[in-house]
Amino acid sequence: MKTLRYRRLRLLSAAAILVFGTSTWASTLNQNVSWTVDRAGTTAKYRVVAYGDSIYAGYNGSVSKAAKFSAPTVDAEYLSALWNADIESIRRAKSGAIASDVYNNKIVAERSYMQASSTRVVTFEMCGNDGLQARTAFKDQTGTCSYSGMQTALNNCKTNVAAAMDYINANAHANVKLKVISNVYYPGYNADNVQSKCKDATTGATVNLRDRFLPYLTKMNYWMCDYARQKGFKCGDSFAEFMGADYDSNGDGAIDSTALRYLAGDTESAYVTRITSTLKSTLRDANVKLVTASSSYDYIQSDDVHPTYTGGTVSAGLWGGSTGTGAPRYTSFSGGKSPIWKNYGHERMGWTISVFNPTAP
Repeated sequence: MKTLRYRRLRLLSAAAILVFGTSTWASTLNQNVSWTVDRAGTTAKYRVVAYGDSIYAGYNGSVSKAAKFSAPTVDAEYLSALWNADIESIRRAKSGAIASDVYNNKIVAERSYMQASSTRVVTFEMCGNDGLQARTAFKDQTGTCSYSGMQTALNNCKTNVAAAMDYINANAHANVKLKVISNVYYPGYNADNVQSKCKDATTGATVNLRDRFLPYLTKMNYWMCDYARQKGFKCGDSFAEFMGADYDSNGDGAIDSTALRYLAGDTESAYVTRITSTLKSTLRDANVKLVTASSSYDYIQSDDVHPTYTGGTVSAGLWGGSTGTGAPRYTSFSGGKSPIWKNYGHERMGWTISVFNPTAP
């Protein structure tokens, strides 16, 4: 018995190293979930397929559990009400996966999920780990700063986002009505407002980490949304919804979260200037998502990376994924919004996807 217990402890220790040995998003852990929103009195059943990393996985720090209602399953509730149907939310996600991993080992390798005739929505997100790994590497630099890692992360993001859209267009079932990407918010926005240990080669001075990272993340988001425009996808602008207040904080006549959104027709230069300069003063850390001037919600978990959620957890991770069924938390949505649409990060991201839902399956 002692030997068996020792072996189990060693297994758990090894798992902890696998998942937490580097940065939170630098781990690789499959967290696949199938959850069906079972609407009373309905017989029709349709499918939402979501590919991604720890965000769509609903990662919450556990090697065996994940949020039941991560963003794609939140969207499934909206679809269930809109179509008066049961909606199967299939999440094929890998916590810690960089963009190429999501593309090759989820979207391509697990294409069968989007090829089912019941599939009506295909969504994906990626690139967060590319950015976070580049950020971690840059923070560790001493001597003269090198920015090549951040440029590589941007290049890899662009390459794999475009490839993913092309592959989904070529392989998703003809019955699919909506293809949508969710872009990247900035986790740790306040924490990054510090100086680097390395020094810029030109000025000889340290650089502000946030000022250095923001343009690269902004370019990632631009290309996610612009490739979506070019390739028949929609773009859920999670950056704008997480990072901007839901009121006009700077008196320019526009609600901050609306003003920060990607606009079809933006050039990369115009979009980057708007986010990193013109409207930079309106950016807020998503740990304090302002919904009014005096009211806020926390959109980021205590790890300062992953979205907050409600609705419990399901098995997902080291011991395999799970399949489950449950009644919708809400059966109707006034104005197309859940009563808690703005209270949690995953609820907000799910609503951001849902605004593109087709009116009929």
